[in-house]
Amino acid sequence: MFTPVLAKHTKSFNLIDTLSVGVDRIQRNFEPLQRQVELWRKTQITDDTAKLIFYSAFIDGKLEAPRTLLPEVHRLYFEPQYPEFAARTMWSLSNAFTSAFKKLDPVPQFKATAKLGGFLAQLPN
Repeated sequence: MFTPVLAKHTKSFNLIDTLSVGVDRIQRNFEPLQRQVELWRKTQITDDTAKLIFYSAFIDGKLEAPRTLLPEVHRLYFEPQYPEFAARTMWSLSNAFTSAFKKLDPVPQFKATAKLGGFLAQLPN
């Protein structure tokens, strides 16, 4: 989450200290994300499970993203653009969603991407 720097008196404002605090906050949040990605890379899923996730996301409306993206997510998962996403894992599934989101305008793309992690995290492993 973005927190603005509020400094009423810039005479005593220390940019280095402020940036250090910001970088520290980013790094503290990076480790859990890194663990989640590693778990997703190791989590194999069946084709039927992937299809159920697509259905839940788009048809049941559990993910705030346009239904029109369903065919693109499906294609990107089952016919990945890059060899590293050929494995049938949660990581590949996540990549299919985020790659399809690139077709959206910037604000809807940001919103859909922000909701994706929570949607995927609530799925049983």
